[in-house]
Amino acid sequence: MKDSAPEEPADPSVPDQPGKSPTSIPTPGRPMFPPNPATAVRGPKVVALGGGHGLYASLSALRTVTDDLTAVVTVADDGGSSGRLRRELGVLPPGDLRMALAALCGDDEWGQTWSEVVQHRFRSEGELHGHAVGNLLIVALWELLEDPVVGLEWVGRLLGAHGRVLPMASVPLDIQAEVELDGTITTVRGQVACALTPGRVRSISLLPSDPPACPQAIEAIEAADWVVFGPGSWFTSVLPHLKVPELARALHETSARRLVILNLAPQAGETDGFSPERHLEVLREHAPALVVDAVIADGDVVADPSALEKAAGSMGGRVVLADVAAHDGSARHDGPRLAAVLDEIFREKR
Repeated sequence: MKDSAPEEPADPSVPDQPGKSPTSIPTPGRPMFPPNPATAVRGPKVVALGGGHGLYASLSALRTVTDDLTAVVTVADDGGSSGRLRRELGVLPPGDLRMALAALCGDDEWGQTWSEVVQHRFRSEGELHGHAVGNLLIVALWELLEDPVVGLEWVGRLLGAHGRVLPMASVPLDIQAEVELDGTITTVRGQVACALTPGRVRSISLLPSDPPACPQAIEAIEAADWVVFGPGSWFTSVLPHLKVPELARALHETSARRLVILNLAPQAGETDGFSPERHLEVLREHAPALVVDAVIADGDVVADPSALEKAAGSMGGRVVLADVAAHDGSARHDGPRLAAVLDEIFREKR
């Protein structure tokens, strides 16, 4: 048997040894890019909630209309590269956090290059197959710095991210769904299983049921001018934020106005057959006391505007119908169109 190589002693000439945070790292809660006093800060303080492709869409639009943007991201992914790293190393699943950071990259050469790098997935016949470069980078920094928030800030600084990314909880979570199929109600556990279930999802809960919320996420919500829900996988990316008790309390008590961006189409397996208004009804079922100020929906996908207005009104909000869909036949939001509508709402022009 080959002997393992002896561990090299720490080099005393190098001040920052692995596992110790360099003193130049910004403290958690401090903005990565403090505003220049000579430059006016553009836009309101915005917190965007979600995960995956939906949050990517909202952040891509929001970063162009505000300089004070925080993403609070779900941490329940149990599939793919994230699931493998979570199971092997016991870390938060990094995938949705990585996508949020990529969305916050600028449009210059630096930002676009690093966005592509962190999103790149290895293709091989070996164990690296399917892993995203950004997932490995994030987890490496977590191991070295022993602080998920500081690790994400370091990645954000490398990417030149136009905003901050935070996990919604300090521990990995599992989503548990109550599913109805052919008149029988069963329980499904795991984000992937919930997203792909052939039955109708009735409600979700989290395991553990009372996880510790990320303190910096609560602070951001309390200080926000606007909180944005969606778009995205309704049961597995948007609603989980309302099932973390400390986070839910902050979302209900904040003085910020609340905005919902509705999906452009039902999601196969998770929200099959859902109308736009049904999305709001489910949101209200999971958070009956939550007040919503505005709801953005694409006019082309709203079959019954009065039903949507009634659902929004039941939560205290109004409906903003706008052309926000990409014109390529996909169920994707168009970044510039969505940004223009968000800017008008924030400036009370719409």
